[in-house]
Amino acid sequence: MRIHVPANCWSLTMALLIFVVGASNAFSPSPFTTVRRRHFTLSEKKETTIMEEANEALTSVGWAPPTSDEELTSDDPFVRQIDLGIQKDMGVSLEELLNPAKVVNLERDLYNLRLELASTTGVVVEEEGALTTEECDGGGGGEEAEALRKSIAKKEADLTIERRSVFRGWLKNVFLGQAILSFALSFVMATNPESLFGGFSWYTDYQMDMPIRVLGFWWWWLFVVPSLRSRRPKGAEKKALDIAFLGTPLISLIAPAATKDTGIIWAANFAVVAASYAFAFATDDGDDEDAEENQPEWLKFVYKSLDFGTGRERGARK
Repeated sequence: MRIHVPANCWSLTMALLIFVVGASNAFSPSPFTTVRRRHFTLSEKKETTIMEEANEALTSVGWAPPTSDEELTSDDPFVRQIDLGIQKDMGVSLEELLNPAKVVNLERDLYNLRLELASTTGVVVEEEGALTTEECDGGGGGEEAEALRKSIAKKEADLTIERRSVFRGWLKNVFLGQAILSFALSFVMATNPESLFGGFSWYTDYQMDMPIRVLGFWWWWLFVVPSLRSRRPKGAEKKALDIAFLGTPLISLIAPAATKDTGIIWAANFAVVAASYAFAFATDDGDDEDAEENQPEWLKFVYKSLDFGTGRERGARK
């Protein structure tokens, strides 16, 4: 699974987060690049703090900026090294963690921070591969080195927590139960919402019948399909849910032009999801890698975009 984040998406997201935390200048240096040794002014320290807050907010949901023009995949030696380390220490693979994206991001951040600390404290790093904080810290370095040590300590603590957070089978069952409940609730909402909400005064006072009916068939895209995708399915089922996630909003937008019966529109969404499963399993040849390579670039981009937030966008295996 490719893990490259388009630069324009990253820049827009960073700009929005910086605005929220009150940044006065959005052109401060990126904390993901190696910063040459220099003295920080008070203003620069404030900008760096703001950037760190934005980076932490993004990392917490699995985002990270591109570190190069090349895309990082699960076959990359850096990702494989992380996977082997987790298997050795925790007994599970990287993709079995609750948030493999965040683990890869934290490992990458620590690698860059340790290199920067080594440069700041005069340590020459000769070998490539895994780095420890101890071997990169030559002592001293002033306020800049101390700030790096604090950042490293915080990220190491976060990484320890994330490495222990495993995506257990019971959690997949929770998402499956959520999908089943959403399925049943959406049907009632789209066909007979009065049976659920008729006893509340706001239902009649604010004429909520039609809004709830509309929300009922949109429930497919909002909750049913996302709950199924949260189980991190693979192969044909993942393909089916990707197609369904694209198809259900289209049918919900187009169908009202043909009918105002929300029950029919709900059934049309159901048919789209069922057809997606039928198509995916009928065309599945078991070779996901070759199938992905044969897809047009625009379709690869769409599927890759759908993976954000599911824990499979970075560091997950194909």
